[in-house]
Amino acid sequence: MRAADFRYPEYVPAVINVFWPLWNTYREELEELARSYDLLFPDYRCYAKCYWGARGIVYIDELYRDPFGCLWRFRIKGYQGQVVEHPLDDWSKWREYSFPDPDEGLPVEGGGLRPWEEVFEEMEKAKEAGELVIAPMPHGFFFQRLYYLRGFKNLLRDFVLKPPELYELVEALTEYNLGLVNKLLEFSGIDVFYFGDDLGSQGRVMISPKTFRGFIYPAYRKIFMRAKSSGARVRLHTDGHVVEIIDQLIGAGVDILNIQDKVNGLENIKSLCKGRVCVDLDLDRQVLIPFGSPREIKDYVRRIIEALGSREGGLMLYAEVHPPTPLRNIRALAEALMENIWLT
Repeated sequence: MRAADFRYPEYVPAVINVFWPLWNTYREELEELARSYDLLFPDYRCYAKCYWGARGIVYIDELYRDPFGCLWRFRIKGYQGQVVEHPLDDWSKWREYSFPDPDEGLPVEGGGLRPWEEVFEEMEKAKEAGELVIAPMPHGFFFQRLYYLRGFKNLLRDFVLKPPELYELVEALTEYNLGLVNKLLEFSGIDVFYFGDDLGSQGRVMISPKTFRGFIYPAYRKIFMRAKSSGARVRLHTDGHVVEIIDQLIGAGVDILNIQDKVNGLENIKSLCKGRVCVDLDLDRQVLIPFGSPREIKDYVRRIIEALGSREGGLMLYAEVHPPTPLRNIRALAEALMENIWLT
């Protein structure tokens, strides 16, 4: 929280998140590494020993229909699926459509509804342990939910043609998310609301800044400001290139912005974010971590902290690790972080 609030933290908070297929590959060797760097692997016990079959990636073919009516297809165990059937692919279905009742539970992207008792119990355990109390809003809560419902091409066409049903859908989804936030606000003592919504592709924002301003920004601001009304901070995770809308994200009320480094550019992030918003930087999971040398990983971590770090705070580091990353690179990443995160 000191890093998020620019209150002179002792170190740059850093987390390594190894995805399940690699846990299933390296197993005990990765467990031993995680125990050696437990500051960086806070949730490793959730994965340890949850192994399945032979070492390596497990391929599956499973279908699941979520509470919104979206049909998901999952192909790799431990990874998110893809919506293959959209309940509002034709606007003629809109009049008969309804969102789940927020009181029924907290939606899980690609899954069902978590009972509120379970969500609040998890938050209470964190509070009693003196840990960060996180209100976990679902990933894909808005822009992505729109195209889960409509289909991606349909939604982009809607942004151009602007049918009246689109405005109604945006308003209804805003109210639904406000309902979830209000439910979470029944819990006293929330430190951070976590939101996730992937807005960028590899090289550009998926919709123009003007379209974002007209359809997404007002909803974001309403939802984030409701969350912040309790004194909590808002953390937004968003994958992809989002440079052109960073100002809007900050204006909407984001306190902690979790964005990717290489697709946005370190110099862009430095000029647009440093000192204005806490950057929770997502390290290069596409090239550097899986394919770079241990020396390249260590040099890069050092450059990041030199460019974006400050004794006042405002920087966190987040590293996702995916196949085919070798174990030596995971070790190099942990070593690099532990050598460089301490602020003096």
